[in-house]
Order: sequence, then structure tokens, then C-alpha cells
Amino acid sequence: MSIPPVDDGTLTRLLTDWLPGQRWFSGKGLALTGVRIARREVFLDDPDVLVEHLLVDVLVDGRPQRYQVPIATAAELPGDRRTFPLTPEGASPVVYDGLRDPRGTESLLRHLAGQDEVGGLRFRLVPGATLPEPTRGRLLEGEQSNSSLVFGDDLMVKVFRLVQPGLNPDVELHAALAGRECPAVASLRGWIELDGGDTDGGNTDDAIGPTTLAMAQEFLAGAADGWAMATASVRDLFAEADLLADEVGTDFADESRRLGAAVARVHSDLAAATGSTTRDGAELVTAMRARLDAAVAEVPGLSGFADAARAVFDEVADSGPVPVHRVHGDLHLGQTLRTPDHWIIIDFEGEPSAPLAERRVPDSPARDVAGILRSLDYAAQHTLVGVDDRQLRFRAREWRDRNVDAFCTGYAEVSASDPRETGALLRAYTLDKALYEVVYETRNRPGWVAVPMGAVERILAAG
Repeated sequence: MSIPPVDDGTLTRLLTDWLPGQRWFSGKGLALTGVRIARREVFLDDPDVLVEHLLVDVLVDGRPQRYQVPIATAAELPGDRRTFPLTPEGASPVVYDGLRDPRGTESLLRHLAGQDEVGGLRFRLVPGATLPEPTRGRLLEGEQSNSSLVFGDDLMVKVFRLVQPGLNPDVELHAALAGRECPAVASLRGWIELDGGDTDGGNTDDAIGPTTLAMAQEFLAGAADGWAMATASVRDLFAEADLLADEVGTDFADESRRLGAAVARVHSDLAAATGSTTRDGAELVTAMRARLDAAVAEVPGLSGFADAARAVFDEVADSGPVPVHRVHGDLHLGQTLRTPDHWIIIDFEGEPSAPLAERRVPDSPARDVAGILRSLDYAAQHTLVGVDDRQLRFRAREWRDRNVDAFCTGYAEVSASDPRETGALLRAYTLDKALYEVVYETRNRPGWVAVPMGAVERILAAG
């Protein structure tokens, strides 16, 4: 071994200081009370760098979490200034984020192409999948929950940072949709997994199956981000004071309609590929009621809406069986991409912090629809936080209502169900999402609380 590894004790101390500062660490602002290296394997032993694969157990406010943390150890940092070193400046050797080492990322692509097994990591390809020639991967910036490497201009490998035992829904649902030849998703190329056993911090039951660590899929170079397109449309509308929304060159309504059709197609193919069933309305709103109670306890300003919100959930509870199937689970405009000729839905992982079993439970497609509707409202108002301009607020409402209607129209063109005709069901899911947003903004961006709080009031008034 050319570069000696840092001992476990030192590495644990470095991780304790380093983890809370990473974008993908979900325990920001909470007490980190324990760090333990659960698994440590050599991934690449090069004369100039040692790349290791770590699974790290942490306790955040007493709750266990497990993270995937590739690290690199070398005499000096590579040329990339954004290496996120664990060691202080001037230290030797240096330890840094392994996904930012060019030799490590090129090795990852080689192992994937060879469908190799390295220290318990198994690299798998979809039959017939093609990969670019081995090259270094570039790490996408700005991601919140995971880390994605792009190779060439057509392959992306997403590394799941927060690890739970079992098959990740992102791989599972992409494979299911590929079987339906769904045009609204990027093609799955392969994945990386770890065999069953001690992958959950103590469970050694191999029956739990392999744990997904990463997935490889088509990278859509040049595709436009749905959130960026929507917010650009709003900005252009605000700049054209004498034009209506449908008169602005970047009017988004046609795109909202096409996006609605794409989401409906995904829902149809998911239902066909994974099966449909029903769940009792009372079961569906159990978690919603609990979130409402927790939100009211944390945000006193919600107390005046509590009774009306409970009445919305009660209406769903009394509605009887509700059709359900596998859905995206965390859909918003940031999970959509516009290629030159169609929309693509990405990131079927669901809420990463939720238990894997919970994320795989069939749900109403109204959850995904509600996610887009709330995202359209945020897009309309994102530049108006702290701005007191009645005319701009009127134009924001005009844009939101126009695009919500267009999205639902597009959805209804493909689906047998028009979201606008689902009554209390869509209201309940949209209200549940808005309540979640109130709590999130209270904790993280207090200046934004008025956006979801206004949505809560509007949703309840519409009933």
C-alpha cells in the first residue's frame, strides 16, 4: 500500500467535524452525538492516492443514520480547489472527499464497465447498456441529498449518501418504467450494490437483500431544469408590466400542460408495472393528521387553521377506498428536466430521510400532483418575499392559477382522472404539503413563511 491509511481514531475525529458541513448531511443544526466507522474498504490503491469506501454510522439527536463516505488520502490535494478536505490546511497527508479525486472516479467507471466486485461492492449493468470510455467524473454542484458524477456527456452516476438497507426506489422504479418503455424518464444503465449483511448498523440478515449504493443512468446534457424555466417565466412577466401572462414570450402554460401529460404518463406506467390497489382513506390521512398536530405545536400561527384542516382530512377519511399505486413521492419542479422535445421526471428516490419501507408503500398519485402545484406557487412568488407590491402579487397569482390549470389539463389529457375533480383528496395532499413547508420555512427561512402560510389559508378558504 503506497499511501498509508489514517488510523480509525483520527479519521473518526475528522469525520465528526466534517460531516455537519456537507450539503447532503441531513442533521444540520441538530446534535451530532456519535460517529462510528461501520465499514472501511480499500477502493483504489494507487502510488499517489489511496481511495477508501466508508459506511459511517452517526447519531443525530439520538436517531441513527448511516452515510456513504468515499474518502481519498494523498500527499497533497488534487487540482480541484473544491475538494472538501477533512484535514486542516497544512496537514500531511491530506484526506478529502473521494468523489473529487479524478483517479478514484475513473476507477469507478472502469469497475462499472467490467461489472466487477471490489471489497464487497458489486457493479451491475443493465443488459445492453453502453458506457463512455473511462474518464474522470465531474461532480455536480448544488445537490442536497446525494452526490452525482457526470462522465462524458451522457452518463451520470448518482451516489446515495444516506444509506438504508435494501433496493433503492430510484433504481427499482426506473427499471419498472424502462420495462414499459416510458418516454418520460432517463434510461437506467446500471447500479452499485453491497451484499446483504451488516448494512443497517447491526442487522445481519442476508434475506434483506443487497443495499443500493449508487445508480448509473443516462445524462441529458443540455436539458433545462423545470424550476429554472418556471422562475424565468415569472421574472419575464414581472418585467412586462403592460402584458398579460399569455402575451409574454416565455409564457410557461404550454410547458405546464406538457409536464402534466408527462406526469400522468409516468403514473399510468407505474400503475401498470407495479400494480394498483386501494387504501382506506382513513389510513391515508393518519400521517397527515399527525403532521398537522406537530406543525401546530411548533408554529402557533397555525392554530387558527387546525379545525378546518382536520375537517379536510376527515372528509378523505370518510371517503372509503382510494386507488393507489407506486408514485414518485417527492415531486416538484426541481425534479423535472425539459429536453428539446419532451419532459423528463427524475429522482424517484422519494424522501431520503424516510424509512425505505415507507417510501415503497403505494400512495395516491394526488401526492405527486400536489407537489407540482405547490412548486408552481413557489415559482410564482419566489422573487416577492419581503416585497410589498400589490400589482406584482396580482400578476404572481395570475401566473400561478394559469399554470396550475394548464398542468391539470395536460394531466387529464393522458389520465382518466382530472386532478381538479378529485375534491377533498387533492386538497388534503396539497394542504399536507403546505403544512410541511410552513414548518420547514419556520426552521430554515423564516422570511419565507408567508408563502406556505398563505397557501394554507387559500386551500382552506376554497372549501
